Amino acid sequence: MPYYSLGKESIEIMEGKRILYVTTEMVPYFPENPMSSQALDLPKIMQSNGADVRIFMPRFGAINERRHQLHEVIRLSGMNMIINDLDQPLIIKVASVPGERLQVYFIDNEEYFKRKDVYGENNTLFSDNDERSIFFAKGILETVKKLNWKPDVVHVMGWMSSLVPLYLKNYYADDPFFQDAKVVVSLFDNAFEGELDKELVNKLAFDNVEADVKQYLENPTHLGMIQASLHYADAVAKGEDVIPEDVKNYINQQGIPLLENCSKEQAKEVYNNFYVEGVLNSN
Repeated sequence: MPYYSLGKESIEIMEGKRILYVTTEMVPYFPENPMSSQALDLPKIMQSNGADVRIFMPRFGAINERRHQLHEVIRLSGMNMIINDLDQPLIIKVASVPGERLQVYFIDNEEYFKRKDVYGENNTLFSDNDERSIFFAKGILETVKKLNWKPDVVHVMGWMSSLVPLYLKNYYADDPFFQDAKVVVSLFDNAFEGELDKELVNKLAFDNVEADVKQYLENPTHLGMIQASLHYADAVAKGEDVIPEDVKNYINQQGIPLLENCSKEQAKEVYNNFYVEGVLNSN
């Protein structure tokens, strides 16, 4: 997809459009990297163009709550997410990004997100990363419904966000609240080694959401998680110039509309056009 120069009319089309950003890393709560930087920059840019944005991420134990002034949102907390037939309490916290008119919602749970390490320890993935991903996906979508904030675009970043499109398009397939939401997947060169728990497909089967993507998740590698996400993508954006070769090959095979990586300076116009022409007006 080429870069476009947009006029005032295209920018006005985004006025009031609702974009839900889902990320696993974000500045200032994580060190700078392509994903954490873009997870802050894109919402800022689209908000400046008139879009209404919400940002969700996990409340990893590595995030210092006092320093970043996180506080629990009592009216949104208190729901239980059933994960593999077990009730897990959902806690929602929120913080304002310093110097910005942006709030970030954090999905929290003592069992899944209290630990200080993010994805694993001693070069080994956490054995429950699959359940953490399920909880994250369900927690976000249930919270958005409770906020009564109906998104036009759901833009996900990071492999732990990969199950959000799956739940959006399956678990909530008959829910008019999400019926018209478009899915964008941003890709980064941050693949993990090894596999998640092979029981992932059975845990998803408990929610009746695995059928369309079972082939990708029977051996849940990084590629499999991304393929499951891309299966429901209306469009894909490269978050950096280099992405895993196997992921790139899959996108080419499936013919999914792809936005090449662009600079922060180009993003204001490029992403406006991308959302308007490549996403909101796609079939």
